[in-house]
Formats: sequence, structure tokens, C-alpha cells
Amino acid sequence: MSDTNYVLFYVEKPQASAAFYSALLQRDPVENSPTFALFVLDSGLKLGLWSRYTVEPAAAGRGGASELAFAVADVDVVNQRHREWSLRGLPILQAPTDMDFGRTFVALDPDGHRLRVFSRAPALDASNERTAAAQAS
Repeated sequence: MSDTNYVLFYVEKPQASAAFYSALLQRDPVENSPTFALFVLDSGLKLGLWSRYTVEPAAAGRGGASELAFAVADVDVVNQRHREWSLRGLPILQAPTDMDFGRTFVALDPDGHRLRVFSRAPALDASNERTAAAQAS
């Protein structure tokens, strides 16, 4: 089976979305045309922004039905990113909240795609380390 390393968002205005993500991700797209822009993230994940009017077959849904998640080091980074994104004017769908998996917040891009920032709960990281160590022995 091949690797899954692309996420495609169907957007109203690819050039406006490319400008939004350039600022958000602090990088330029590696590909940029009137109908499509592509970003390559440090993890190797590729984020494509495709005009919802030129994708074939035609896209039926709108943003908000899925999420692009950004894992960060700790709760301080979650809170810092929330402040930064709020100051940039991103709509915040969920303020920083502690959930069973860790601390998180959710913002929206211009097309309503959900952007989740989270840090794992320390107890989950410790539990995963214990499980990995037990499986290795």
C-alpha cells in the first residue's frame, strides 16, 4: 500500500487561501497556480488547496467536516498559538480546553476548514512509553 501523505482542501479562492496558509505556516507554497497551491510541511505531509470550481469530479461538501491537526510540544505552546492565531483574526471555534487526550483549541481557515492545535496529556505520553517498553521486552 502506498503512503498517505496528501491532504486536499477544496477552497473558494486558491490564491487567497495560499496567502492565508503562507502566513499561518510561515512558508511559501512549493507549487502555486490560479487553481491550486501546494505546501510541504516539515513532517512531509503535503497540503493542497484546490479550487472547488475546477476539481473533478466536482466537490460536494464544504469545509468543517474534517480537521487538519497540529501537534505541539506542550500546553504553553497551545496557549501561545491560540493567542497568535486570535491576533491574526482567525475565527476560534473552540477556545483552549483540556480534554481527555490533552489541551486543544480549534480555529477556522477562510473556507471553514477546522484547524486543531493540541498537545497530548502527559499521562498519555507516559502510558504509551510504558506500553512500548513492555512490548520491546
